[in-house]
Amino acid sequence: MTPAELAAVQAHLRRLLGNERIKLSTPQRRNASVEMFVGSEFVGTVHRDVEDGEVSYAIQIVVLGEDLSQLN
Repeated sequence: MTPAELAAVQAHLRRLLGNERIKLSTPQRRNASVEMFVGSEFVGTVHRDVEDGEVSYAIQIVVLGEDLSQLN
């Protein structure tokens, strides 16, 4: 993902989800997934896909079981 795409997707997610703390981080390794954070908390990855000339972005959000136990 180019820096311009990264900035555009980040801005869109911030508007869509109403959270300015969302940050997308460029991966260290080439062709690795972009990491998504809310503040300093890792929440998932963003994947870029091109099919029939159309570009889309998919988000995979991770919820750990141990994080759920903190709610009780």
